[in-house]
Amino acid sequence: MRRVVCPGSFDPVTNGHLDIISRASRLFDEVVVAVLINKTKKGLFSIDERMEMLEATTKEYGNVRIDKWHGLLVDYCNQNDIPVIVKGLRAVSDYEYELQMAQMNHRMAGVETMFMSTNPLYSYLSSSLMKEIVKYGGDVSGLIPELVHTRLAERLQET
Repeated sequence: MRRVVCPGSFDPVTNGHLDIISRASRLFDEVVVAVLINKTKKGLFSIDERMEMLEATTKEYGNVRIDKWHGLLVDYCNQNDIPVIVKGLRAVSDYEYELQMAQMNHRMAGVETMFMSTNPLYSYLSSSLMKEIVKYGGDVSGLIPELVHTRLAERLQET
C-alpha cells in the first residue's frame, strides 16, 4: 500500500490545503492528514476542532484519514509505516525552508518528501490571512470551505 502523510497545523484548513490533499489522494492509496501539535503556539481552534473540520471537508475522498501528532514528524512516519511526506509549495520562500526540512527528515529516517506546487488559484492563501480577512468582514468565498468559514466567523466573534 502506498501511503503518504500531509502534515500541518490547519488552523483552519483552506482550499489550498484541500487541493494538495485531494491531489495526493489520487496518487496514493492512503493519505494521512496529520494535525501537528505545537505546544508553544496557541491556535484559534483546538486540535480536535481542526480534526473535525478536516474530517468533514475530506470525507468525499475516501482514502484520507485524519490524525494528530506531537513530536518529530519522522517518528510519526516510522511508527505508522509511512515512507513519504507531501508538502505544498506556494513560493520560493516555502521551498528554501521545506528543502532543509526534507533533507533533515531523509537523513534522520530515510523518509522522502514530495513537493507539490500549489494551484495558482490558492498560491497566496494562508490560514493566518484567512483569519485576518474574516475578522474584518472580508469576503473569502471560494478560499475556504463554507463550514470552515462559518466556524471561523463564529470563533472570531467570540474573541
